[in-house]
Amino acid sequence: MSITLENKQCLVAGDGVLPVRMAQYAKENGYEVICISLAKDNVHELKKHCSKVYSCHPGEVNKIESILKEEQIKQLTFLGKVHKKVLLQLHKFDKRAVELIKEASRLNDDQVMLMIVEELGKIGVEVLDQTIFIKNLMIPAGVLGKHKPTESQMSDVNYGFWLAKEMGKLDVGQSVVIKDKMIMAVEAIEGTDVCIKRGAKLAKGEAVVVKVAKPKQDKRFDIPAIGMKTLRTMKHYHASLIAVEANETIIVDQEKVVKYADEHNIVIMAV
Repeated sequence: MSITLENKQCLVAGDGVLPVRMAQYAKENGYEVICISLAKDNVHELKKHCSKVYSCHPGEVNKIESILKEEQIKQLTFLGKVHKKVLLQLHKFDKRAVELIKEASRLNDDQVMLMIVEELGKIGVEVLDQTIFIKNLMIPAGVLGKHKPTESQMSDVNYGFWLAKEMGKLDVGQSVVIKDKMIMAVEAIEGTDVCIKRGAKLAKGEAVVVKVAKPKQDKRFDIPAIGMKTLRTMKHYHASLIAVEANETIIVDQEKVVKYADEHNIVIMAV
């Protein structure tokens, strides 16, 4: 189904490079971007591409809705990392946010985001597919870079892919760490990088990381993504391979990521 894009777009930005890339692309293609920043690390870069940048805590629902109404926003894209541990900081949430959380039967990723999408719909705001402005960052199947997987590594990739998909059905996480067909770590609230750290330390070298989209992934939120931080974590804790799901995963700064993997003997592939 094709979507008619409004000239004025809102970006709700978490941490990382990805929101900056979206804002840059949108601006270069004639869109005005209003940003609601939920993080701090990329605000300087976002200001280069957005006509306005508002800073909010993720729990300031009333403030965020007021901005959307004031700016007459009709379409919105969520991009960037907002750490799940923010849900443990209810003292920073406004009354409306606390009410929404209490209404939820579970605070897993999909339920929280669908609840937010529903709330935005009530004020006439459509949440867009995260990839609309950054489809060029999605990667096809194949090995990236010069290092190829061994037969043993491919066995771990296949097992890890199946396991990650099963965990995705439960909306637990997107990433697993495997060594010799044994589960070293499964991603939960901590996020991919900490999962890699935990699993690779247990593996004591040669760990295989697999990251996939959830079955029936809702592309409005939580599209799998990796970047330089992921690779640096792998290098530091001696993980040897990362496999992501082809045509479902974003690699931010792909050229830099592949160059770094080549330099540090890391296999990077999409399956």
